Amino acid sequence: MRNEEWPADSSVSPAAGPNPPVSIMNLTDLSALEQAKLVRTKQIGAEELLELTLEHVEQTEGTVHAFITVCEKEARKKARDVDRRIAAGEEVGPLAGVPYSAKDVFCTRGIQTTAGSRILSGWLPPYNAAAIERLNAADAVLIGKTNCDEFAMGGTNETSAFQPCPRNPHDPERVAGGSSGGSAAAVAVGAGAFSLGTDTGGSIREPAAFCGVVGLKPTYGRVSRWGVAAFASSMDTIGPLTRSVKDAALLMNILSGFDPRDNVTVRVPVPDHLSELEKGVKGMRIGISPDLMNLRGVRCQVSDFRDQVSDHGFDYEKIEIDPEITAAVERVAGILEKAGAEIVSDVPMPNTQYSVPAYFVISRIEAYSNLQRYDGLKYGRASQNGQKDMYEFFADSRQEGFGREVKLRILSGLYLSQKEFYEKYYLRAQRARALIRSDYDRAFDPQGPYRLDVLLTPSTPVTAFRFDRQGVDPLQVRYADQFTAPMNFAGTPGISFPVGKDKNGLPIGVQAAGYDYCESKILRAAYAAEQEMA
Repeated sequence: MRNEEWPADSSVSPAAGPNPPVSIMNLTDLSALEQAKLVRTKQIGAEELLELTLEHVEQTEGTVHAFITVCEKEARKKARDVDRRIAAGEEVGPLAGVPYSAKDVFCTRGIQTTAGSRILSGWLPPYNAAAIERLNAADAVLIGKTNCDEFAMGGTNETSAFQPCPRNPHDPERVAGGSSGGSAAAVAVGAGAFSLGTDTGGSIREPAAFCGVVGLKPTYGRVSRWGVAAFASSMDTIGPLTRSVKDAALLMNILSGFDPRDNVTVRVPVPDHLSELEKGVKGMRIGISPDLMNLRGVRCQVSDFRDQVSDHGFDYEKIEIDPEITAAVERVAGILEKAGAEIVSDVPMPNTQYSVPAYFVISRIEAYSNLQRYDGLKYGRASQNGQKDMYEFFADSRQEGFGREVKLRILSGLYLSQKEFYEKYYLRAQRARALIRSDYDRAFDPQGPYRLDVLLTPSTPVTAFRFDRQGVDPLQVRYADQFTAPMNFAGTPGISFPVGKDKNGLPIGVQAAGYDYCESKILRAAYAAEQEMA
């Protein structure tokens, strides 16, 4: 464990055993596919790979701060079992011996799960989340739980109760993104070949872009959310962060599928995403939307609210997109066109501009509902203040356990959910959500005027910004999820993949978005670009 409340476990032992017939200098930087192949072919043992990874975690944690908990004992037990089965000639899973991490919102049996909140500090779940079950069955080795914004509420990881929060591996003075920032940072520095994250408004794709890794948000209902701490249930999705598109395809093969314990999962066939990659993009229609490249937002603070509202509503301002990011999108479009895709450059997406304001309303109402269970009695750490009745007990438990951001979202959700505000806020946000979905229906309609297979956008309007926000427009920070949140409303998939760096040496991410259950298409587009830019 590594945080302010629990002492660090420094019992990581150095790698042992004979030198394998491969260089050990870069083993922790290899993809999951490559690591699994080395383990299965006995070029390196699962235990040896684990020890190298744990040693690397120890070396990088002092700078990156990606983890809340490192579960060495459980990881060694799993790696030892994988080696035993391989030695006995038994069948092992496709991720045999591959070390990975999971955002600390996934329940892990007997391993602390906090959701980045003090209210759950020390909680040991009696079961594994569905996604963890599938990875265990694939023989992956869980090495730890990564830091995240408290209950996934935030975009920079700064709201975590466990400080210091994750740093960007490319510049520790900059954010790793959020809320899956610990997962993205861990993958970027080689602390595990991949990580599990959650995405409610961009929380996989934004940190993936900031940290220079691949982050995939699947179609809503493609991957089971059972056993994951809920934020906004109508938008929460589970997905992988990896160092290659191939690894993301492999993880989608493993994680996808119906789960009767999550009633939004569907009985839709899961293709072999790995083999689909080889089909390339020839004949695909790749769209670019002028509406998404010319963003507008509301520069509104509580102190100047009256000045920001005209007779017709809010005054919108143009949100500047970093020119290097715009150029990167154009560069990727050129690569895909050269590979045989047809570029459609006039796709209208007029309603996506409402995604961030609508997200503010709907996500907070759903968060208010989901967090009511944490009262110190059913769930969460109980206050020990000797209250006179249960109302004081509930209030004190929440006051002590929840951080400022979570309290603000609970209170705003309570306000917005009141009967008198139903029409003014909630119903209008739901109408905006329906309009956003209609944009995707029209763009991807196979009988419509655009007939898209993939929509290409930036992942974020700017690269990773500094913790002190120096040199960045507050509007760009507030609307950092403008390219990602629409897909959470529409329920459609999106993948962010790295396409180089800006003048400051910071990663640039480009996003390929698709339609329902068409993860294979966005993976093909990302893979084609990745191969050309490697």
